[in-house]
Amino acid sequence: MNPLINVYRQLLLAWNEKINLIGPEAREHLDEHIAEAVAAAGILNPVGEVLDFGSGGGLPAIPMALTSPQARFHLVEADQKKWAFLKHVVRETGLNARVYGDRLSRALERFPPDLKFSLVTSRAVGSPEEWVPSLEPHLAEGARVALFQGSSAVPEIRGFERGETFRLPRGDANYLVILNVPRGTRECGKSSL
Repeated sequence: MNPLINVYRQLLLAWNEKINLIGPEAREHLDEHIAEAVAAAGILNPVGEVLDFGSGGGLPAIPMALTSPQARFHLVEADQKKWAFLKHVVRETGLNARVYGDRLSRALERFPPDLKFSLVTSRAVGSPEEWVPSLEPHLAEGARVALFQGSSAVPEIRGFERGETFRLPRGDANYLVILNVPRGTRECGKSSL
């Protein structure tokens, strides 16, 4: 295992004693959650600019980032205590990442217009049909949106194609559902649909 993942694990457990970064299930099965994130990194092969929002205690983004040196992660978390933890982890591990203490909608307004993400990840955050369309101006051609969720179902979202679905190793109700930005449909981050 990457030694920096162990540093992350130790920091997460220490900080979780004082602030609620992860719930009891995640704490009890932390090694499985980390292994799942590493497995997802193997499936997704993150490169370039990667956005993770609702980053919370860093699962799955931190283990994914630690095993994906070709990627620069942008972590968005609105909870001040959680983003303070994420910033601490980034410093302690030397991770190629930037942490934004904000909601997704405000973070998207602050991103430079030329910042285009090749991959967006999110774990069980709201309804994808509500937030995925807001990503369009910041998605590169051929970008993917990877949803970590408890179901393989995802509603149809205009301008995005349903990609592959993977059952993740931690339990029967853990899926990685991919939405693709079709090639040739984006010009300067805008949908031609």
